[in-house]
Amino acid sequence: MELRQVAYVVGIVDHGGFGRAAAALHVSQPSLSQGVARLEAELGVSLFHRLGRRVAPTAAGEAFLGPARRLLREASTAREAVAAVTGLQGGTLDLVALPTLAADPVAPLVGAFRHRYPEVSVRIVEPEGADAVVALVRDGRCELGLAELPVAASDVVTEHLFDDELFVILPPDADPRADGLAVGELDAVPLVTSPPGTSTRRLAERALRAAGVEPRVVVETDQREAIVPLVLAGAGASFVTRSVADRAAAAGAVARPLRPRLRRPIGLVRRRGGSSPAAAAFAALARQDRG
Repeated sequence: MELRQVAYVVGIVDHGGFGRAAAALHVSQPSLSQGVARLEAELGVSLFHRLGRRVAPTAAGEAFLGPARRLLREASTAREAVAAVTGLQGGTLDLVALPTLAADPVAPLVGAFRHRYPEVSVRIVEPEGADAVVALVRDGRCELGLAELPVAASDVVTEHLFDDELFVILPPDADPRADGLAVGELDAVPLVTSPPGTSTRRLAERALRAAGVEPRVVVETDQREAIVPLVLAGAGASFVTRSVADRAAAAGAVARPLRPRLRRPIGLVRRRGGSSPAAAAFAALARQDRG
């Protein structure tokens, strides 16, 4: 088994076919097809169903995919460890983060990282929940994650960075007092939220129900950038992170902390074993930023 054959299989799945995979991997389609055929012969199984011009992984192909991604990630880590001798002069860092962390702290951290290591490219994936963050790190599609802790997985390593506080933002005509708003005062208050299962909504609903309040969701949107405009337009109130609350207040919304304080621990998630130099450097920046 050769690494390029493993990369061919992953490429076919990720790009949706032999032709697109060959183009993305910069090889001819006959070479890619022959490489996959030799691998299938070595393994004694078919990895793909050929459905005319479409392909789909067989059960064996699905089983092969996770270890294949991890193998490619380890090979990349080994190459980057050698490249680290010359000071991170290339490579790619794959990050996964909750959408609520994309603006803060991910954006400034990536900016600082790119300023220090301009030859390293960064790819960012933003799934909705901590479980998805862990899944992407576990199977090797991403090397480093930022998520709400704790996570329900024993095969990854987590590291606490900071506690993120949630605020409530209300329409501009709401009571502008700066003191805390008791969670129980949100009884019957219309809410603008992200979809069920997202990190912020789950935390908010848990806090409301603990205070004996049944959430009254009037607007649900998976477009997070629409939440502040909806609140400003009077559609309802919303639970947001401190950085979003600050921006909303600057635009005219009323932002108030909660009593009791509503916080969620945020940290790094990585697989057990060694990290690439790029991931290690990014983690060091994250610790320094929140230290």
